Amino acid sequence: MMVELGRYAVPVLTAWGISAALIVGLIVQTLAAGARARRALEEVERRG
Repeated sequence: MMVELGRYAVPVLTAWGISAALIVGLIVQTLAAGARARRALEEVERRG
């Protein structure tokens, strides 16, 4: 069921879209940083 947003539809949906994109970006960045840290730790442990 879609809520009727009237004249506010564009700004509200744009804000939701930008928010969702930022959250997805933060999740991707966090996972990538975790993978880099894991690889760095494995390299240090392997050497040491």
